[in-house]
Amino acid sequence: MTQGYPKAERLATGLGLAVVGGFLDTYTYFTRGGVFANAQTGNLVLLGISAARGELYRAGQYLIPVLAFALGVVATEGLRARRGAGDWQRTVLLLEAAILAVVGLLPPAFPDFVVNVTVSFLCSMQVNSFRLLEGMPYATTMCTGNLRSCAYHLGQRLFAGERAGTGRAARYLWVMLAFCAGAALGVPATQWAGGRAVWLCVLPLLLVRAWLGYQYEYRS
Repeated sequence: MTQGYPKAERLATGLGLAVVGGFLDTYTYFTRGGVFANAQTGNLVLLGISAARGELYRAGQYLIPVLAFALGVVATEGLRARRGAGDWQRTVLLLEAAILAVVGLLPPAFPDFVVNVTVSFLCSMQVNSFRLLEGMPYATTMCTGNLRSCAYHLGQRLFAGERAGTGRAARYLWVMLAFCAGAALGVPATQWAGGRAVWLCVLPLLLVRAWLGYQYEYRS
């Protein structure tokens, strides 16, 4: 029953944030140099390749977004410690919406690298602030872990007779579909509005913030 979970863990929250996560990947890919800024696996691989080749300057370029992602995690933990349960997550959403609104104002000539690092930082804050979907670990800015969990619970239903596996797999599937929907929406949006298309992320972030409300619901 979803009523037993805080609003931050409910499917509606995950769907809204996954749309934003997918959209941001498309946004940086089409408007900021053809890169995906949400996850850092690729940057870590390229960092290792550059270091092995002795290309230390290039390795440093890949290290910066990785550090920005790590800094986002540290920042959210600081907010969690200072602002208390529930309210800190709403603060993260407000900061993310505000910074993305500013990003939309930046001209195309503004360095792509700075924008991508900023998006990496924001995605880190989002994914670290919303880590549970009805008690199950998941992510709203990347899909590899969600895909693994979806397949795992489906396997549990098929081969271990776990009846709850179907519903759990479906929840992960819905989140992945929302991520894909956000990515698909980003294509016409960036073609039509360019860099300003990122403003479309502000509305779902504010809607999720409003949905969370001022009174945080603890799991019964």
